[in-house]
Amino acid sequence: MSRVRVLVVDDSATMRSLISAVLRRDPEIDVVGTAEDPLDARSKIKELNPDVITLDVEMPNMNGLEFLEKIMRLRPMPVVMVSTLTQAGTDVTLAALEIGAVDAVAKPAVGMPASEAFADLADKVKSAARARVRPLEPRAVHAHQGGYQVDPNHILAIGSSTGGVEALLTIISAFPENCPATVITQHMPATFTRSFSARLDKMSAANVSEAVDGAILKPGHVYVAPGGAYHLTVTAGRCRLIESDPVNGHRPSVDVLFESVARLSRPMTGVILTGMGRDGARGLLSMRNAGARTFGQDEASCVVYGMPKAAFDLGGVERQLPLNRMAPAILESCAAHGAKMTVA
Repeated sequence: MSRVRVLVVDDSATMRSLISAVLRRDPEIDVVGTAEDPLDARSKIKELNPDVITLDVEMPNMNGLEFLEKIMRLRPMPVVMVSTLTQAGTDVTLAALEIGAVDAVAKPAVGMPASEAFADLADKVKSAARARVRPLEPRAVHAHQGGYQVDPNHILAIGSSTGGVEALLTIISAFPENCPATVITQHMPATFTRSFSARLDKMSAANVSEAVDGAILKPGHVYVAPGGAYHLTVTAGRCRLIESDPVNGHRPSVDVLFESVARLSRPMTGVILTGMGRDGARGLLSMRNAGARTFGQDEASCVVYGMPKAAFDLGGVERQLPLNRMAPAILESCAAHGAKMTVA
């Protein structure tokens, strides 16, 4: 198997050296070059034809977001963003993931060893190399007409990882204000989930927020698992944040969320979206065995067809759907019994 060819783009010579050193420790990665700004990177891309780019957010001549937009429009390729942990850096990185960056990693905080800060960088780069990257296109607006009636007892649980920012924005932005009570676990660092929740809230008619312990699940509300320290579970109609070890290498874990929903005695729907690995496969099967309707994103529309494939192979997925058909199918599944669907 050929090694993943990486171009490192950062205006800091120190950071270029650190990122290159971390990546070169992995025998499956070949750092083919570095660039100090987007203009330099543009010529290096043509010359070196890398498989993956690591891209700084803040750079001279053209910031990383503007450069990413040009890449995704003119020559789509896998990009891993490298961001500071500032609020501004977080917001820009989320915008980059929405545009089409495959993943993001945080720069080391003051006093933090680079090896610790970039501990998962090599894995993210190798995962990005296998991602399906498409040209940047305007997001379709799904009109939801009035008259949708949700089953007030229905619980919707969604799990996602790599590529999930774009997928969740597509789905949640199509939800009406009286959407089903929805819980989401998206693999994402703690510094990003609050900003991501705010972004979803701004783009949706529903009320979207980061989940807090004890929050009552209500129609019209979407609860996003906070990253890092807790697993999101559902017990007795409330969100519960559980402090325990990572599951499948993740905290929060999709499996933990799905398994908790499967134990509820109420109507439920489970959805697994694009992502690397197997997290959520076992939990979605538990939900299906408990009587839930279950959906998996299809291979063609996934950035990484890992989690949905694992769930499908295990028997947890009842129906596979492309991303652009997922929201209507979810809303139909969660509609009040006998209610006429009017969601386009």
